[in-house]
Amino acid sequence: MDAMETRQHRYDRYRKALAGEALPVALVDMGAVDANVDAVASLVRGSGKTLRIGTKSVRSVDLLRHMLNRGGPSFRGLMAYAPAEARFLATQGFNDILVAYPTAQASDARLLAEANHEGKRVSIAVEEPIHLDLLEAAAATYGVRIPVVVDIDVSLRRLGGRVHLGVRRSPLHEARGVADLAERVASSPHLEFAGLLGYEAHIAGTPDQTPLGPLPPRAKRAFKRIACAAVTTLRHEITTEFERRRLPLPLFNGGGTGSVASSLRDPSLTEITVGSAFLGSHLFDHYDDFRPAPAAFFALQVTRRPAPGFVTCQGGGLIASGAAGPDRLPMPYLPEGLRLLDLEGAGEVQTPLAVPPHVKLAPGDPVFFRHAKAGELATFFRDYLLVRGDHVESRALTYRGAGACFH
Repeated sequence: MDAMETRQHRYDRYRKALAGEALPVALVDMGAVDANVDAVASLVRGSGKTLRIGTKSVRSVDLLRHMLNRGGPSFRGLMAYAPAEARFLATQGFNDILVAYPTAQASDARLLAEANHEGKRVSIAVEEPIHLDLLEAAAATYGVRIPVVVDIDVSLRRLGGRVHLGVRRSPLHEARGVADLAERVASSPHLEFAGLLGYEAHIAGTPDQTPLGPLPPRAKRAFKRIACAAVTTLRHEITTEFERRRLPLPLFNGGGTGSVASSLRDPSLTEITVGSAFLGSHLFDHYDDFRPAPAAFFALQVTRRPAPGFVTCQGGGLIASGAAGPDRLPMPYLPEGLRLLDLEGAGEVQTPLAVPPHVKLAPGDPVFFRHAKAGELATFFRDYLLVRGDHVESRALTYRGAGACFH
């Protein structure tokens, strides 16, 4: 992908690549993917840290392999979002998989024990003793030690916790409590203390500038500066407490696409996680430090011209998760200048669009959209058409296409 490529040229080559394809389809521009992987790898190299790919933002085995191979030695493993997903990825040949969300279900613990019993390294985040009890029982049954990572709430807290700015993750938000649980893990004959996870979602998920949010850019940047300083301080307090207790700290994970730069500057972290940066969903168009190239799209056919200045596409209601709002809607991207209608948005069976005078669309023409979140696009399609230049290079199964479904 040429960085100077015009939207019209991109529309023309995508349209040529999809000639004869039945719409709707999902496509990934491999030139853009490679550019994004190379950009992230260049940031990580020389930082003293490694990178873990966030699988929920990709959800395709073939694409994960491609990204790991292209990223080189700085790309060390995967961050999964569910034990069943990690088990599936282990069967596909991946190793060093960290499940970033805890489980309170015995069947999940058994999946992790099975994967480790088969020689894979699959770890999981924990926050409470109940998580440890389930993992210990499963590990004892399979005769293995399950690697465990303690998850920390690094949200911005003020007034003794009465003000909480960030996502609701772990109940652990002080150095002493984190170290106490780590010692509990280390004392277990069935568990291995594998490190810490402190993801600053409130920073990574806040664009610096966007027309869709309630706060002006100046307020967002001020919040992020305060939040970054608080996160860095908390992580330092935790590592200091571990040093005081002489507790080994083999791994400290943080970061996200929206906070790559600040995470790489944090001396407490040993690795960062990045996922959406590789496919460039539209929620990441408005960050100051890193803006990925758009790489993942879905194409709909124009089926109606209900009035001058309007067309209607078939389908399109691919709404992203999170707090409902206009930023969760898919964005019409190609041809340039198309706009969703405020009263209809993106619909389950049809999506009407306002068309500027210079754009000419007829029934059967494709319109290319970008999803708000990178990985969620894969839940709607069985495969991705991998486009390079103006042709389809190959097809990559999504999790859905591989018969896998994880929640």
